[in-house]
Amino acid sequence: MKRVFDFTLSSIGLLLLSPLLMLIGVAIVVLDGVPIIFQQERVGYCGARFRIWKFRTMIVDAEQKRSLLTVGKDLRITKTGYWLRKYKLDELPQLWNVVKGEMSLVGPRPEVPYYVNQYNDEQKRVLELIPGITDVASIKFRNESKYLSAVNDPEASYRDTVMPEKIRLNLQYAEQASLFQDLMVLFRTLTCIIH
Repeated sequence: MKRVFDFTLSSIGLLLLSPLLMLIGVAIVVLDGVPIIFQQERVGYCGARFRIWKFRTMIVDAEQKRSLLTVGKDLRITKTGYWLRKYKLDELPQLWNVVKGEMSLVGPRPEVPYYVNQYNDEQKRVLELIPGITDVASIKFRNESKYLSAVNDPEASYRDTVMPEKIRLNLQYAEQASLFQDLMVLFRTLTCIIH
């Protein structure tokens, strides 16, 4: 049932949002150049690797120039990238990941292999869940970049505090997840973006 729900909503979303997606693509090309889409390897269900899709919000090869984390007013963020990130519009291409069955609308945000390799046995349980575009942890940590910019060691803070708490929240959510709960998470996500 969840797969049907995900496929239907994401397909409709891609169709209805196609004018906006094209407009964003044009804005990126005009203001920041190509490529339009940023792909990154993530770890999904049962440890399967896949390439997540996002609108590019950073300079080309940004990952090679600094940390995997984006902290505060990162100088790698492009002109359009700031606005796309602010309103989470950079995440819209992930509807395609949902259509393909690599992700769900609601589920734990998929991590890069670097951080997954640091999971302990308990944390690895999160890989038993299908990753999603949004989740309860994304709502709680919607200002993660700002938070990390205020600590002395963003990498250590993410690894030792933020990441474990995100996993805990997602495992807790999974115990009582339902389509109704997923709809509530989607609604809360939209509310956070608007405000």
